[in-house]
Amino acid sequence: MDARKASRYGALTGLVAAAALVGGMAAATASPAGSASPASSPVHAHAVFPTLDKAQAARAHMNPAITSNTLQYGGGVDSIGVTTGKEKVYIVFWGTQWGTSSTDSNGNLKFSNDTLGAAGRVQQMIKGLGTGGEQWSGVMTQYCQGVSYGATSCPSSAAHVQYPTGGGTLAGVWYDNSASSPSAATEPQIGSEAVKAAGHFGNTTATLNRNAQYVVFSPKGTNPDNYKTNGFCAWHDYNGDLGVSSSYGDVALTNLPYLSDVGASCGAGFVNAGSSLDGYTIVEGHEYAETITDQNPAGGWTSFSTGQENADECAWISSGQGKSANVTMGNGSYPMQSTWSNDTARCDISHVTVT
Repeated sequence: MDARKASRYGALTGLVAAAALVGGMAAATASPAGSASPASSPVHAHAVFPTLDKAQAARAHMNPAITSNTLQYGGGVDSIGVTTGKEKVYIVFWGTQWGTSSTDSNGNLKFSNDTLGAAGRVQQMIKGLGTGGEQWSGVMTQYCQGVSYGATSCPSSAAHVQYPTGGGTLAGVWYDNSASSPSAATEPQIGSEAVKAAGHFGNTTATLNRNAQYVVFSPKGTNPDNYKTNGFCAWHDYNGDLGVSSSYGDVALTNLPYLSDVGASCGAGFVNAGSSLDGYTIVEGHEYAETITDQNPAGGWTSFSTGQENADECAWISSGQGKSANVTMGNGSYPMQSTWSNDTARCDISHVTVT
């Protein structure tokens, strides 16, 4: 197993690794060849988003002396640190268990076995990014690539994460009902599905996948990567970190389970009491924000002392600065979490766009 992925879930139960739990990381990455390493190297495995109770337990036992809220640039993996062009999100509804598909009043795919409407809710939120003057996306635009390893800020001349001006972030959806989704899909199976999706959407070159990410959305009743017992709600990564080959260049992906199966542990009712759908936009927003600022973990922006990414720093905040809240976009309002802002040194749910 890749050293970066070793002991991923072991960290979730150890108090010594409590800080790493919040970011889901446990093992150190080597610095890029030819670059100078800071005193401590970043820690990394999957970019795992822990459940509410796991995150709170980690914070309760975290040693402030070994934590840092400042994100540092990881030097890039395969020369990729952040997205630098128009963000493109592709959603794959994986497996026949979704049931019969049709189209809802917003033009989104809907499914007979998704009576809650989780599929449509995620599609609408992604469509809303960059519309209605929303400033949630502005936080991420301060991050860039092309700076030195360990840098904590970006000059205006660097290639920054772009604001998704005009929307259009949802680039495609696909119901892959060629077979049933595995009851407990493995990492390689999830990665392979994302690479398959890249081919389906015609993204068959590294250039076409440079600013793309694939959300592998599993159906109700499944347990992708055993998330129900491993204490997480989702994760993002890229195919190479999962041991999956790709002839299309690096493929960034998110493992998104059917979160209603675990309820409040993954955000149900976290912002809007009684809402079974809150977790979907909070969790998918979290993974989207981390993908565009750390596309090939951990070559982008992370805390070198804990491995936390920008959204990990601010996960499951329910009060005070940075608390999760409804964010108004051009097509509605969605519960979202804040993300870490280096230039304000806090969790922000809005930020001016950096250009």
